[in-house]
Amino acid sequence: MRDFALAPPAASPLTGGLADSIFEAADRHPVLPMLARRDPVGGGWDEVTAVEVRDQVADLAKGLVAAGISPGHRVAIMARTRYEWTLLCHALWTVGAEVVPIHPTSSRDQVQFILRDSECVAVAVEDEQSVMTVGSVCASLPKLRHVWQLDTGALEELVERGAVIPLTTVESLRRIVLPDSTAVVAYTSGTTGRPLGCALSHRGLANPCDTLLAGWRHTVVPPDEQGSVLAFLPLSHVYGLLVQTLCIRGGLLMGHEPELSQPALSSALQSFRPTYLCTVPSFMEKLYKRFLRMSQETGRGALFERAAQTARDFAEAVERHRTGRGSGPGLDLRLQHALYERTVYRRLRAAVGGRVLRATSGGSPLGRDLALFFEGIGIYVNDGYGLTETSGGITAQPLGREKSGTVGQPLPGTEIRVAEDGEIWVSGPSVFQGYIGNEAATRAALRGGWLATGDLGHLDEEGYLTITGRKKDVVITSGGKSVAPAALEQRLRMHPLIHEAVLVGDNRPCVGALITLDPEFLSYWRAGLALHGDAPTRQAREENALRDEIGRAVAAANSAVSRAESIRVFRVLPEPFDHVGELLTPSMKVRRDAVVRHYAAEIEAMYAARARPAPPAPQEEVLAWDDGDDVFR
Repeated sequence: MRDFALAPPAASPLTGGLADSIFEAADRHPVLPMLARRDPVGGGWDEVTAVEVRDQVADLAKGLVAAGISPGHRVAIMARTRYEWTLLCHALWTVGAEVVPIHPTSSRDQVQFILRDSECVAVAVEDEQSVMTVGSVCASLPKLRHVWQLDTGALEELVERGAVIPLTTVESLRRIVLPDSTAVVAYTSGTTGRPLGCALSHRGLANPCDTLLAGWRHTVVPPDEQGSVLAFLPLSHVYGLLVQTLCIRGGLLMGHEPELSQPALSSALQSFRPTYLCTVPSFMEKLYKRFLRMSQETGRGALFERAAQTARDFAEAVERHRTGRGSGPGLDLRLQHALYERTVYRRLRAAVGGRVLRATSGGSPLGRDLALFFEGIGIYVNDGYGLTETSGGITAQPLGREKSGTVGQPLPGTEIRVAEDGEIWVSGPSVFQGYIGNEAATRAALRGGWLATGDLGHLDEEGYLTITGRKKDVVITSGGKSVAPAALEQRLRMHPLIHEAVLVGDNRPCVGALITLDPEFLSYWRAGLALHGDAPTRQAREENALRDEIGRAVAAANSAVSRAESIRVFRVLPEPFDHVGELLTPSMKVRRDAVVRHYAAEIEAMYAARARPAPPAPQEEVLAWDDGDDVFR
């Protein structure tokens, strides 16, 4: 194995529980804005000071005590990212309870499994639909005593109920919470089977946040201003919890946006105007495609593409300079970049509020080209890495030596090894306590103090980690060729027409791809064809044009790999994965096994079509990589 570790942690060790952050902030900076609530009428934001948040958390904690919630009890929160989520979470931590996040779109079976497996005594849900979902499984949950609905004032009722509880009771409970007490039972996404409940301690959740704040906080806070983050990622997943903890412990103003539609999120970003963006690759990909589509719709597509290439070239030249491999951008490149800064880049930054200094992308690898583009327009995106089992992030880019296309180096105090088979192993204070009720799974994951992540990657000579995929996702063809699908899938998704791509090919003669199309861009693309003739003729010509366009995207993706690893057949599916049940996790990750099962007939037909003699290719230079499958057959 290759082993890398950085300096010891720079952050002060945690002495109590995470709820202490609220109370300590109120003591130190009582009038500092801590949270911001969206005004449902005017669309603006109402700031809530640290002392106001503390009082709301304390009053809610008294209500929990009155409802019989005690230290060690597990309480689920099944809601979108909203103000009440953060209040209830910290109130539960105040009384020593453990939070069990559940994504609000989880199915009935998923909700039943998590509530039963974690033995929850209460659950807070958002709306009537969620109440009905929980109600339908209550008979199998003998320990569940409370179902609180946020939209009907359940938290206000708890506060009223707790009015008779003295504040000293809450303070006493808060003071007995230890750093190694379990704070959260977070369930894995379940991409390869039943989800597992990861026990995460207060110390584990705080450590990566405190380390990042100690070393990188100044990069997200403008001079003489308070930094701000718009939380829109699900708080039901560890990445969202990491964002929440960073804001609360770092004194960053935190706003909540529960609606993830493009109009709602765009409006929230432009009104809240965050200084830092915590996001995922799919959001950055959609943002790039939105820029491209808008420029094409206004007749400025060529201008945008030149500006985008200049941004990538400029960022790459800057990267070579900061890593000691070049002299930086030349005069011509600097002049071009300055021109596009005035005409293009500042307008692009305005789409996310105009104040974003940097960003972090997590959940899956961010493509190097995309990272260079955003750095080139003035938003450096740190491609982070972490798992539910590591309480969030475990790597970061060293300041002044950032390297796009990698996830950086291990955080101080964390060690990373890469095994002979390419699997990444992690050791450090943020590693989880184990899977609740599943000692066998815990033993399989924790080996001599090291967490076997199941992820594949490699460390370069300077200790920068690059993620190449998941061990369980590797496609092995009948010829014995192993192909990690992540890089090819990401390259395909960069094409504006392609929404999702899943590589297949286990025990097949070659690698294939299932592709879904982006509905918005597809409509725009069709409108721009301007085909003539009767309806059947136009439809046939449109299908041919679309097939050729996807063929070009596949050929472009294949240019980065060997022929043995390349996509030789593909099939465009009739609808996105999110329109089909159970193909995506609540965090929008593809369940590969479910996709393969659901589209078994399409996969079989795709390979059968390849075995038949192919018709003459209409564009030899496009399809020369191999005989393309007729994706509309």
